[in-house]
Amino acid sequence: MNHIVTVQDAVTAFADFMEPTDAELDAIEQEMPVILADVDLLDAQIITLDRTPTELDHQRIRRARRRALAARVALLNRTARSMPGGAA
Repeated sequence: MNHIVTVQDAVTAFADFMEPTDAELDAIEQEMPVILADVDLLDAQIITLDRTPTELDHQRIRRARRRALAARVALLNRTARSMPGGAA
């Protein structure tokens, strides 16, 4: 007799309890500017992978790095303001 066995993880992978919580969705929403800035930086870097970067490419990468850094600083400032007692 052959038994049919299911993989439990595959069966429960989309169960209701596996959905992100409201707090997790809020955290993702707060981090979205940083995520998008990082994607822009990666796009600028990927463009230069198969060719010699031009001055315009270097400018694009520098600009994307500055935006990514500014987004991270803004996120840290928002996080520090929301902490009770201020940042340590």
